Amino acid sequence: MLSPVAGGPTVVSRIKEYILTNHLGPGDPLPTENELSQQLGVSRSRIREAVKTLSALDIVEVRHGYGTYVGQMSFRAMVESLAFRGMLNADDGLGVFAELVDFRELIETSLADKIMASLTPQAALSMRRLTEAMAEKASAGEEFAAEDREFHLLLMETAGTLAVGMTGAFWDVHALASRSLGPPDDLQATVAAHVAILDAIEKGDADVLRAAIRAHYAPIRERMTRRLPPRT
Repeated sequence: MLSPVAGGPTVVSRIKEYILTNHLGPGDPLPTENELSQQLGVSRSRIREAVKTLSALDIVEVRHGYGTYVGQMSFRAMVESLAFRGMLNADDGLGVFAELVDFRELIETSLADKIMASLTPQAALSMRRLTEAMAEKASAGEEFAAEDREFHLLLMETAGTLAVGMTGAFWDVHALASRSLGPPDDLQATVAAHVAILDAIEKGDADVLRAAIRAHYAPIRERMTRRLPPRT
């Protein structure tokens, strides 16, 4: 049992400590409100407020009628925060989004050798099918956000769960930012950029892969730069 809170860590911190101390993982159930109240030595109302805070941070998941569980890895709070900042101030928000594009490029280029060595044939085949679906939509004048997102998630699978989660989160912010920039300048060129990335992987040349990744991000960076105010 954890010692009662008395001018020490917050109840939020105490619940996080409980999760770590008891080696709970994503999806594992937490004690009931009454049990946590007794173990932490605080009122049920304080437990309830702490759980609300932890739920907003995706650290715990409240399943009404079933209980409270340790949350899955999620970057939802970060995505919503960055997106809201962009809506509050378009210029400042675009600056943040431009930095995110730089960061996405940095992650993918830095992992080029790992991607070359570890991408499975099944993942490569799935990515090839995604580029074919992109090309089909582009020919019809349609955008292909879902296929684009899945392509980059598959690209990052070799780097592990954290890289995939961060890529998905950054892609979501990227997609929100793109709405303020209008439609892409050239859908076919975007398809070709994805095909070039996959071709480089199948060719087995990490330098070519890094160059293809940089070329892929160049158009969106240019669109954002045109919208940013000049530096003084």
